[in-house]
Amino acid sequence: MDAGRPQARESLMSQRPRTLLVVGCLLFFGLFGCNLPNQSVDRQSAAGTATSRDATAKFDLPDISIVSAEELELVEQVLSHRASYHRKLRQLCDYYGSSGYEFKRRWADFELTGFEKVKPYAYVEQREVPAEALAPVEQIAEADTLYDRGLDLMRQGGHGLPVLYRLDVLADAYKTFVSLVEQYPSSDKIDDAAFQCGEILKECFPGREAHAVRWYERAFAWDEQTPHPARFRAAVLYDHRLADRARALALYRRIIALGTGDKSNLRYCQGRIEELTTAQPPSPTEGTGAQQSPLFGSPDTTPRSTSPEPEQSGG
Repeated sequence: MDAGRPQARESLMSQRPRTLLVVGCLLFFGLFGCNLPNQSVDRQSAAGTATSRDATAKFDLPDISIVSAEELELVEQVLSHRASYHRKLRQLCDYYGSSGYEFKRRWADFELTGFEKVKPYAYVEQREVPAEALAPVEQIAEADTLYDRGLDLMRQGGHGLPVLYRLDVLADAYKTFVSLVEQYPSSDKIDDAAFQCGEILKECFPGREAHAVRWYERAFAWDEQTPHPARFRAAVLYDHRLADRARALALYRRIIALGTGDKSNLRYCQGRIEELTTAQPPSPTEGTGAQQSPLFGSPDTTPRSTSPEPEQSGG
């Protein structure tokens, strides 16, 4: 019995460090476990010192006078500063990457990724669609070339065939037509370009109906005798997608009065005039004004017409 006691004592001594280690771990997690970083948060953000969105460090920024500034001025400032912020943040990300500052590059990249997920509202629609005071009075070769290029991009982008849409190419086509109007405002192609802008937005970019209808209106404002069915397209958008039946009705009547264009469109206009003038007034919950659906974000909840939209046709 006495010979076995030293062996038992040695066994206990060998197990003591292991026991102390286990007890120490339990005490550590019990005391400090609640203060450990949340790993799920770390996977969603780049670790680093955060600051206020209004912080400017040592740099003085000019005050923005809200009282004296009109909406357009404020919107222009927002668009300008937003674009500058985006550009400078990308440059900062590239700088840190090329300079070997990997931790700061990750911070800048994380901030850039978050910024690019935010929907950039236009706020003032007229900043995208030019004013009505333009006139197509001359033929300009450069404008004709731009128009042909825009049409070619529309074909490449699969316009008219939704299953083949290439939105990046269609966006380039849209920008080409806009450039035509901006660079050559007296060209006899501005009404044609305006109509194509409306077509691209209406068919390929859901939520841009309010902009599309403005482009259609510019087409027949710039050329009263435009060969494109711009009035009809605008009337259908007001009627079915923007729930502005008063403007739709006025356009339907104008199309009938002119008596030009596709015969099926004329028949549709006459039928909708009869339906709209004999229909019951909308319920208080239906709403009366046209609502612009965001480009990105919540879906458009504007009430739609129960009458089917017409098949697309020219004239």
